[in-house]
Amino acid sequence: MDEELKGKILKTGTSIIGIACKDGIVMAADRQVSAGTIVMQKNMRKASKINDYLVGAWCGNASDAQMLSRVAVAELKLKELRSKQRPTIKEAASLISIMSFRNIRQFSSIISIVGSLVAGFDEDGTTELYSIEPAGGIYKVEDYDANFGSGMPYILGFLERNYKKDITVKQGAELAVEAIKASTQRDTGSGYGIDVFAITKEGIKQVVQQDIVPEFKETKQ
Repeated sequence: MDEELKGKILKTGTSIIGIACKDGIVMAADRQVSAGTIVMQKNMRKASKINDYLVGAWCGNASDAQMLSRVAVAELKLKELRSKQRPTIKEAASLISIMSFRNIRQFSSIISIVGSLVAGFDEDGTTELYSIEPAGGIYKVEDYDANFGSGMPYILGFLERNYKKDITVKQGAELAVEAIKASTQRDTGSGYGIDVFAITKEGIKQVVQQDIVPEFKETKQ
């Protein structure tokens, strides 16, 4: 089961990143959607705000990721209305991990496969980053993670050499851009754009929106 799951995840094509910084969290992703060797879409926002205090980034089947994101928005709002208080980032990440666990465990001819990075700020101003594997396992990230996207090996290799503890959000955003660029150079499932979010006690801000455009040059004989 584990080998089958890993094989399916790696075919989806994605680069997502979460970086823990001393003053917040940085989340980033590319924009390409692939179906095997075909590029289906060039402007899919894989990292986006879930609500006013939470950002998610998704890898896996595109339709499953979109559905998980939409249901998470509704469930978190419902939880807030019932308890009359805003869920913490840990509670929100735990909810998404339960949804992921149920999606892959319930009987279906086509199982839902989505890996998630979830980050946000709590009401006391603290920020947290969690990685949720497609099978529902949840882990607090103290440095960086790329979940199970096809660009993961290139991103982690880059960050292993360039990440330093206690970097700022500004430095983390610059690092995330370079990590996505490194991934899109080698991973056929990633490309066409970069979105980067900064999550701090002041709130959530998209700090980078870039298109990656092929450039054609005449070669000199």
